[in-house]
Amino acid sequence: MAAIPKFSRRGRWVVPAVVVAAVAAVAIASAITVAQAAPALPPRTPAQLLAAIAGDGGTVPPLTGTVVETAALGIPQLPGSGNPNTITSLLAGSHTLKIWYAGPRKLRLAVPVVMGETDLIRNGTTAWLWQSASDSVTRYTLPAGHGVHAQEPAVPRSPVTPQQAAQQALQLAGRSTRVTTEANVTVAGQAAYQLVLAPKAGGSQIAKITIALDAQHLSMPLRVQVFAKKTASPVFQVGYTSISFVTPAASNFTFTPPPGAKVTTQSLGMAGGWTGYAPRQPQSRTSGARVIGKDWTTVVVLPGGGLSKVAGAGNAAGVAGQAARSVSGGGGAISGPAMLGALLLAAHPVHGAWGSGKLLHTSLVSMLITNGHVLVGAVSPSVLYADVAKVK
Repeated sequence: MAAIPKFSRRGRWVVPAVVVAAVAAVAIASAITVAQAAPALPPRTPAQLLAAIAGDGGTVPPLTGTVVETAALGIPQLPGSGNPNTITSLLAGSHTLKIWYAGPRKLRLAVPVVMGETDLIRNGTTAWLWQSASDSVTRYTLPAGHGVHAQEPAVPRSPVTPQQAAQQALQLAGRSTRVTTEANVTVAGQAAYQLVLAPKAGGSQIAKITIALDAQHLSMPLRVQVFAKKTASPVFQVGYTSISFVTPAASNFTFTPPPGAKVTTQSLGMAGGWTGYAPRQPQSRTSGARVIGKDWTTVVVLPGGGLSKVAGAGNAAGVAGQAARSVSGGGGAISGPAMLGALLLAAHPVHGAWGSGKLLHTSLVSMLITNGHVLVGAVSPSVLYADVAKVK
């Protein structure tokens, strides 16, 4: 999965420049699979599983599958949460992604939405992006060689795939992380090992992250779950609900624009060996944003007016998982002031030696809003209070 987006060391499981997208990336709950007896598998050590999933040489087998992401962070109702193409829709409810994968140059993604669908089909050096909501089609011509990932065709990055979430989670597997295993599980009918990542020190609101690896294809994550402290159920979950390791029929990779659809053509660069299930989009940048801390206690700091500006800039879908990066895509614009207002209504006043402000605290994410800054992270409020003193 060499082309799955890589996240910088400073951007590990934190809320990036776009605050709401960051919150979404660390927030998912529910049970995709029904509890089953642990399958009997040959023993594997945590180091063996970690090496299998972290290796860049893992080959993704041909497959057809359905991925479901379910979110329930517990933050207030936000503007745009009812629109599946917006960032805020990732904070609650379920999202589905259908995948047909026959190789790095032959794949199809379908994101069903209410009364429509968004499809990305790549077949060799041609890719199609069909968005039924706008009745638009974009035809991309791709070079046979390598290109620039930032120019890959845009398609909603929601929901995140297990592969993407696992790669982000692995950024935490350093000295600050305890790596163990749990009982084997069954995901989408497949026997799987369960790798567990957990912070060694306090401060993070993440209790652990579990990654289920297919027993027959160890480099293939089937499910990723994030558990917050003092919660029995995962607060972030993305996984396959069905998967079949067979080569999809060739007909899945052919596309004819519907009659009357507006068709545009673009020529761009893309890596010839791209195997990521969701294409990468240009990253949003917010002037003045910076990061404090690292790994499990990373906190993003925005200027006081940054939250409103960022919220208004994103009409888009984006992810991640632990804290993530946001991207911008299609969909109706979201009012920055309206979003900021909704967050402020749910926050409560706090004060300390660092000053005063308002705190929004959920099971996984904390947001501190002061007159001068906005701090967000999957950390305890005490971490934010210590960090805000550093940015005054």
